[in-house]
Parts: sequence; structure tokens; C-alpha cells
Amino acid sequence: MAYKIGIDVGGTFTDFLLTEDDGTSYIYKTLSTPKDPSIATISGIEEMAADRGLATADFLDQVSTIVHGTTVTTNATLTYRGAKTGLLTTEGVRDALEMRRGIREEQYNNHYENARPVVERYLRRPVVERLDYAGAVITPLDEASVRRELEFLKGEDVKAVAICFMNSFANPAHELRAAEIVREMLPDAFLSVSAEVLPAIRFYDRVSTASLNAYIGPVLELYLGPDLGLLKKLSAFDYRGILLIMASNGGVISPEVSMRIPGLTLLSGPAGGPVAGLAYADGQGFADCITCDMGGTSFDVALIKDRKPLTTTEGEINRLRISWPMLDVVTIGAGGGSIGWIDEVGLLRMGPQSAGADPGPACYGLGGTEPTCSDADLVLGYLDPDFFAGGKIKLDLAAARRAVEEKIAKPLGMTVEEAAAGMYEVINVGMGAAVREIAVKAGYDPRDFPLVTAGGAGPNHACMIALALSIPEILVPKESSIFCAAGMLRSDLKHDFVRTYPITFDKLDWDRFRTLFAEMRAEGEALLNSEGIPDERIDYRLQLDLRYIRQYHEVAIDICWPEVEAGDHRAIEGRFHAMHDALYGYSLEDRDTPVELINMRLTAVGDTEKPTLVPEAYAGADPAAAFKRMRTVYIPTEKASREIPVYDGFGLKFGNRLTGPCIIEQVNTTTFVTPEFDVVVDGLGTYTIYLREREAEVLERVLGDRVAAGGVA
Repeated sequence: MAYKIGIDVGGTFTDFLLTEDDGTSYIYKTLSTPKDPSIATISGIEEMAADRGLATADFLDQVSTIVHGTTVTTNATLTYRGAKTGLLTTEGVRDALEMRRGIREEQYNNHYENARPVVERYLRRPVVERLDYAGAVITPLDEASVRRELEFLKGEDVKAVAICFMNSFANPAHELRAAEIVREMLPDAFLSVSAEVLPAIRFYDRVSTASLNAYIGPVLELYLGPDLGLLKKLSAFDYRGILLIMASNGGVISPEVSMRIPGLTLLSGPAGGPVAGLAYADGQGFADCITCDMGGTSFDVALIKDRKPLTTTEGEINRLRISWPMLDVVTIGAGGGSIGWIDEVGLLRMGPQSAGADPGPACYGLGGTEPTCSDADLVLGYLDPDFFAGGKIKLDLAAARRAVEEKIAKPLGMTVEEAAAGMYEVINVGMGAAVREIAVKAGYDPRDFPLVTAGGAGPNHACMIALALSIPEILVPKESSIFCAAGMLRSDLKHDFVRTYPITFDKLDWDRFRTLFAEMRAEGEALLNSEGIPDERIDYRLQLDLRYIRQYHEVAIDICWPEVEAGDHRAIEGRFHAMHDALYGYSLEDRDTPVELINMRLTAVGDTEKPTLVPEAYAGADPAAAFKRMRTVYIPTEKASREIPVYDGFGLKFGNRLTGPCIIEQVNTTTFVTPEFDVVVDGLGTYTIYLREREAEVLERVLGDRVAAGGVA
């Protein structure tokens, strides 16, 4: 037997998906261990081994691949617990890291505070050198000034050094020489060189990305590294399989690449969600969908169009710019552990503060006293106190009621049930706003997309989010509780490259254009070959950042190799005009406004072996075999409680149909179906939840020729 394991380390739970060669899968969850996330990772692996009656080393001997997503770098950035970092930059511009682009996000907020940079001002050291916009030397590099500033940083005991000089994207020579001196004088410091990690135009973007990369480098190395980290712990069990790390762009990378460029993992955890969402939506023929993942701490939303998750090169974390390509994921602090509180004007709020895994929600019985979303869900009847995590964690209903009563109900003059219902509604509104944002900012209507819902807490809230946005269909995969872990096992190796070539299309040198793409292609091929991917399993995806002349922002346009070889700029410009019109409501095509190229991008994709999704045999419409009991729950749209049926999710089979309201319970998640929706189970075991007026269309798509004129055959 050969196994593959997907692991997603979250703020509250660490999720595992174990798959066998034939596609059979098993779900595991452990409470995360924030002080050392690898403890929970190893605990989950040990539990899998024990379930099979094997020693951990013997079990791992049968594991061919582990794909691991981690929030280590994310949390280090959010909590400012990265390494003490120094920055070498061009004399006169060291404050660019703090000035950013000079844009104040909240113009009318008198209490506005600027984002805190990850490198303190006294550790940003000026170096005598200067290049012009084309890379020509204005002032040669003063190596004495480099050594002088490094002596200062050495005395300050910095653990990481970033190097970012003006216009180094056009000529990296000064940065590369400074890097040699850093390696000579501070050989143990983590080094991040902007010309190596992001050779692209825009100084703030480069200095922020290079600095963040340095700031989190020692943190990820400590977590993953062969000395004390996960690699060492796996080697203690003599693990000889493949270990891959989830990257922010929706691909996977080797541990060596992740430790060299740790910033690629800044959104490692959420990146697996859209990959999984596409697989399950594609099972019903959907090329488009919106994925949302509500875990214990956060709520992550992404949009997939034409089977491609939306990406961005202007991402931010904690208001700090990251300019690598990454999946465009909107994340808010809304999860099962989100704490309910009353603000200074007496309004009920939910999150972004979270009870996390330690101490966790009040109902966990681990010492938490704050009322959380999970406490509200328990009070309202959506969760079974004796079946949470399949009964491994007994929930304390009395503690949940006590927390809601003391912190919410009494201050607001409500009953406990009213307060819990208010908490449920408030967090749903916030999550609905995030779903709307991801669609509208990309120029789409959320009503045109099915909502693929995941996370341990997500399916409990999906119907109310869909109702608020008039989304007619929801897909809840049976693996929804470990959604990102499932996506990680379906991810390809992926590396992104960029070259800046600012020029209008009418002056484009096509030979230089082709040469730059060929250089990036060669880099991608060499890197993937070093990771064991043969040439025949490598694909190259090309993209251009274009804008109208004198515009500030660019639009990313996909292109193909034949267009590069043919020099077909008309077709490329036509797609740019159409995309600009879709995003901003106008184009300047009829005015012959010049189109300007800014960046050329190439993504090298190495195809990996993916778990097989095995369809079930059709079992008919009757779900009676999965019925468990009746339970009293609160119905939000009726503002009242009543008894509704509860079904065993793993007992539901292909073709089973349920009428809302009802609850579907699994070991690791619960799905609450409101009265406006019905459910049919598809061939992959996904619960397709739909508004009743869409029944004929949904049944035709899910059941095909099994739909007879009078109902289900």
C-alpha cells in the first residue's frame, strides 16, 4: 500500500487528508500547537500509523508524498515575531519602506496609523551607489560603505539581511557584489537579495518583498530545517519519500526552495482551497466557482474563472506589500473561534480576535471564557455536544451558554438564544461581504457562481451567506473540513519568473521580447528538472502586465507561445482592451491610445501525480439509511426553533435527496440546510444544496439520465 498525505496547519486545527492508491481517503484533525506547529503535524502522522497498527516509521515507509501547508511565516508576519533584520539600500531612500507608495488607506480617519515596517529605521542602512532607470552606473558601489554598515548590523546581532538598491532590476551588479560581502562578513545571517527574488520595477514593491523575505527566513528555516525542524523529525523516522511545501501561488515547491525564498509561503495555508474547489466543481462541469473556507480562526474566499483561480501580483499581508504572483484570496478574521464582543457604541461584533486552539472556545472546556462563533452554533443547536470531532471532543453546552450570557446577552438585554442568534447573523454578514468583494472587484456577479463551501465551520453558515447574496447553489464536498489539505495533494509544482521591459507596443523589440521569455523558460526548466520533473511534464504559462500610456495600474493578460513567436501584438492588445473594459467599464481602443508593456511573466508548471476522485455507484433518492435523529435547532429565517432531521453525512450516497431544513453531520464538520434549500448528493459524495426553484436544472446536471419525468428513476 502506498499513501499520500496532505497537511494544512491552521490557527486552531491541523488538518490531514490521507489517500491510498485507489483513491480511498481518510480525514484526520488534531488541535494545532502554536508554540511548535510541527508537534501537531507529527501527532497526526502518529495517529494515522496507530489506526493501521503500524509503528510510525513503518507507516512512513509506505508514504510516497507529503504536501505541507503552513501558517508559520504568516503568523510571524502578523504578530511581528520574525527575525531581527537589517536592510542595505541606496543612500537617501531608506524611508521608502515606511513611506510605501504614499497612499493613505483611510483618508478621513484621524486615528489612522501607518503600517509598521518589519525593519526598524535604525537597521535600514544607506549604501553609497546609484543606477539610473536603465541600469547605467551613476555612482559606483562604495564597498567601504557596505562593510561599514555591515559592521554596524553585526554589532546589532541581526539574524537576516535584505539588500535592495534603486533600479537594480535593470542591473543587478551592485546588489550581487554587496551580497558577496554579506556572505563574507555575516555568513550565518539569512540573506534576501531583491535582484534574485523580485527583479521587477517599482522600488517599494521590491524593498517590501525583499525585507519580508528576510524577516521570515530564519523562522521558516527553524520550523522546516534539517537541524531542529520538521525535516529532522521526519528523518528520525527514516522518511525517504517526497516532502513538498504549499506556495502562495497555488503550486507546491521543494523545502529547499521554500527555505531559500520563504516569502513564497506567506499565504501557504489558504492557497490549497481554490485548487480543491476547482476539482469538486469540475466534477459537475462547472468551470467557474467561488470557494470559501471557514476554519477556526479565519475565513478565506477565492474566485475561479475558466478553471483558473484569480491571481494577483499586488498582494498584502498585514498591510505590507508582497509582489510575487499569488492566489487572490480575501481573508478576514471570521472562524469558529472568532470572539463575540460589544464595541464602544454598544454594537455586537464578531472577531477578528480568535480564541484559537489554546484556550479555544468556551465550549471546548480548555479554559476559554470568551463567547465565540462555535459557542453560538452550539447554543443554537447546529452542533451536537456529544459528536464534535466524532465524539473525541465533548462540548460543554453549559459553558457556552454561560459565556454568551455574561459577555453578550446581559449587556444587550437579550436572552441567551437571542444573543447567540445575533452572533450567528453578524458573522454571516461579514463573510457575505468578503464573498461579494472577491467577485465584484474582479468584475463579476456572485450570483453567477456556485459557492463551494469548506472548513470545519463553513457548511454551518453557507446557506445564510448564499441567501444574503442570492447565490442559488452551494457545493459542500465530504472532504470540506480538510479542504486545503485536499487541495495540496492536487497541486502542481509551480515557479514564477518576471522581467521588466517598459515600452509601448509600437516600439517593441520582438527579438528582445522573445529572448527574455526564453531566459525565464530556461530557468523554469532547470529548476523543475532539479525537482525531478521531466521536460514532457512541464507546461509554461505566459502573462503580460499592460496599461494605457500614463496609467498607474496594469492589467494582466494571458498570452501563448505562438503569439510570442509570431509577434502578434494586435491579438494581445485586443484582449487587453476587452479586459480593461470588463474591469473598469471602459476601454480606449477606438482612440488609438498606445498600450504600454511593463512586466513579462512566466510560470513554469510541473505536473504531479494526483489522487483519483472515484465516483460512487448510484444509490437512489431515499436517504432513510442515513437518518440519525430529530434535533431542535434555531431557524434564522423563521426567527424560531423547531425540530429538524439530522443525517449521517458518511451514510449519504450518490443520488440521495434531502429536503430542508435539515442537518448533515460528519466527524469533522456539520452542514446546516435552511428551509429555502434542498440537497442532492453527487457522484463524488458532494452535497449539492440548491434553491428549490432550481431543482429541475440541478437534478438534470447531477443525476443525468436518472431523472425521469415524474422524479428520480
